[in-house]
Amino acid sequence: MYLQYSAAQACRGRTEERIRLNAPVRKIIHCDCDCFYAAVEMRDDPALRGLPLAVGGRAEQRGVVATCNYEARRFGVHSAMATGQALQRCPGLIVLPPNMEKYRIASRQILAIYRDYTDLVEPLSLDEAYLDVSDSPHCKGSATLIAQEIRARIQETVGITASAGVAPNKFVAKIASDWNKPDGLFLVRPSEIDAFVAALPVKKLFGVGKVTAAKLNQLGAQTCGDLRTWPRQDLEHHFGQFGARLYQLCRGIDTRAVCSEHERKSVSVEETYTPDVPDLAACLDLLPGLFDSLQGRIARAGAAKQVQKLYVKLRFADFRVTTVECVASAPQPALFAKLLETGFARGGRPVRLLGCGVRLGAPANALQLSLFGQEAALENG
Repeated sequence: MYLQYSAAQACRGRTEERIRLNAPVRKIIHCDCDCFYAAVEMRDDPALRGLPLAVGGRAEQRGVVATCNYEARRFGVHSAMATGQALQRCPGLIVLPPNMEKYRIASRQILAIYRDYTDLVEPLSLDEAYLDVSDSPHCKGSATLIAQEIRARIQETVGITASAGVAPNKFVAKIASDWNKPDGLFLVRPSEIDAFVAALPVKKLFGVGKVTAAKLNQLGAQTCGDLRTWPRQDLEHHFGQFGARLYQLCRGIDTRAVCSEHERKSVSVEETYTPDVPDLAACLDLLPGLFDSLQGRIARAGAAKQVQKLYVKLRFADFRVTTVECVASAPQPALFAKLLETGFARGGRPVRLLGCGVRLGAPANALQLSLFGQEAALENG
């Protein structure tokens, strides 16, 4: 299905452009350390440099690759790949178990460097963050010079490299940080956003995974430029509320602010089992251990008074995933058991992953218990 670009659409596009151009121009940096876990390991053991290296779980325990260095990537190894598959692609691959405490120490050093330049730092993970340096007095107010200085300090202080993207908004800055990896910097000026984004494949849009990208391609949209020919209502027809977001992103419009504080929305625990858990009875036997771990995490997070829902997650042997939840003000083993029974009935086959958790909200004096008031949608993974 190919849609024609009409005069009315052109007018709407110009309106969106005016909105974008009239918006306050921010200076956003997206910093992303290069193969972070692997880089820390190579820093601590220089003998690993130049060898294909991955950090992740063991193949015999159905582990996955958390990250890998660029020597491993040349063999087609990538993050989230099963370790067994990675070893098939690269028989000489060195696989190290994660050392999270070591990575957290490096992350705290990096975060301290960021905060020397601005209080508006939004961490996305241990090795990735947005910085709003619009009002920073450093480096004569130049976001590009600030990014260069930050990257140099990370290499000098932490001993690893980082790449950065500089742009007027978060979406474009994140794309730009990948442009010259590893150990690179890329700048997209306000006047360059339109052409830069138009040439991007639709799969680069935030929130577009393999399924959505394939659907867009089938409908005739290979690039963001192609997608701009779609009226907003057609995008919303095909993609629901996400269609409105696509309409903006393909034009390089992103008004999200850098948020230095994030509200925790959930607390959970999950385990992957080898071999698969064969039946419901065996799953129920595992639930008390998960429940105890969850209680500990809730206590450490200080989130007991914020619990609003309970949920159970199952990944079956065929990799289908389902999540079932109910309204509740506190974790209760009996409710988790009922959720597990409902979830298991959806698949009716051995389970490879089992998890339980709570969803959080503002503290409330009382919440009504309502089991299975609304079933969660089945996710296909």
